[in-house]
Amino acid sequence: MNIVIIGGVAAGAKAAAKIKRLLPDANVSIYTDDTHVSYSSCGLPYYIEGNFTDYRALLVRSVEEFNAAGINVYLQSKVEKILIPQQQVLVCSNTDARLEKYDRLIIATGARPLIPNIINVNNFDNVYTVRKIEDGIAIREKMLQSKRVVIVGSGFIGLELLEAFVKNGLEVSVIEKSNRIMAAFDTDISELILKRLESIENRNFKFYTNEIVSEIIGENKTATAIKTISGKIIETDMIVLSSGVVPNSELAKDAGITTGESGAIKVNKLMQTSVPNIYACGDCCEEPHLISGKSVWVPLGSTANKEGRVAALNAAGIYTPFEGVLGSAVSRCLNTTMSMTGLTEKEAIESGFNPVCAIVSKPDIVPYMPDVGDITLKVIADKTTGLLLGGQAIGSLGADKRINSLATALLAHMTVSDFRNNDLTYSPPYSTTIDPLLDVMNILCSRVSNHC
Repeated sequence: MNIVIIGGVAAGAKAAAKIKRLLPDANVSIYTDDTHVSYSSCGLPYYIEGNFTDYRALLVRSVEEFNAAGINVYLQSKVEKILIPQQQVLVCSNTDARLEKYDRLIIATGARPLIPNIINVNNFDNVYTVRKIEDGIAIREKMLQSKRVVIVGSGFIGLELLEAFVKNGLEVSVIEKSNRIMAAFDTDISELILKRLESIENRNFKFYTNEIVSEIIGENKTATAIKTISGKIIETDMIVLSSGVVPNSELAKDAGITTGESGAIKVNKLMQTSVPNIYACGDCCEEPHLISGKSVWVPLGSTANKEGRVAALNAAGIYTPFEGVLGSAVSRCLNTTMSMTGLTEKEAIESGFNPVCAIVSKPDIVPYMPDVGDITLKVIADKTTGLLLGGQAIGSLGADKRINSLATALLAHMTVSDFRNNDLTYSPPYSTTIDPLLDVMNILCSRVSNHC
């Protein structure tokens, strides 16, 4: 059996390794237009920051290791076309173009950075995006030679880069077209994130919200400033575009494979596309949301790895459904942890729920402990049924463990009443006597119809 996998970063590499273990006699091949295979792109901001100096720490598995396992890896080999009737793919490299036969095809083409519509955006060498190993290497090298940087976008990656640049002594300007940073969160939590970051003394960064970069200014292939629609000119030594990503689904779409409203590839619970022997996984495909039931596109490395495994199992004939995602995410910026899972309040309304919310702000551990910090936790439930819908947390490192506990409750479709009596751990270095998550549940109990 010939199994062809297009893409080899997270989902594709996971799918290849799994399916070769399941079908050791199969001919498994990975085709990627990248120069590396099986690496952690999520670790790039931390490499840029200098948490480790050898980029090879990001490599999960080498080409040689794949080859030793009997998996063929073809770097800088781009699949230009999928020929569904012939069950072939057209592969082009620097040296040739050829047709390769497949019995099962797994599309793991991922996503690519969204390039904003900015004058001169492609004309300068010191304008960067963050996606591949080479991007991280180039940004780190330029950062070490620079004093000022502009980041376009203030989502998860944008704030991780903010931390990296600040810790390396750069003056940072963050340009955000929305009226708030971290727009994935509800407005009230986004505002708290901004307030928390701006409360840092002697900070060397500034946020510009409600601003759109209209033009990049420079000469001799070097950008020296950005201009915003409002007329602001901000001088800089380098620019990083962090305005989001878009799915690499054009290859599938051109072959006649169905895509969803997001533009990503539509799959069923078995990760099958509209063509039964073609599967898709990772950042190029949609998933069902476990609370709303809607098809969503949530590109996350954790999801990509899980989907790669499930696609391999089903391609090997082992029935394994992937039920969906909650959109659980976490990030850190300058000692502030930001985490979320499930639906935001706005998404809950759009999904037809009648949401009620509770917010608790309190110390994250017992106040007499030396490492005490603070945490703000927001949890959302359906007023009528008490069903837990989602939550967001910011503050200390403990913010993520509360969201992880909530994510498990969402997966189990628990109500506020179900969770209220949860037996969470307590010790002064780890929590207050009543955990903030239980405090917020007690408040929610008074706001849902059954009053638990």
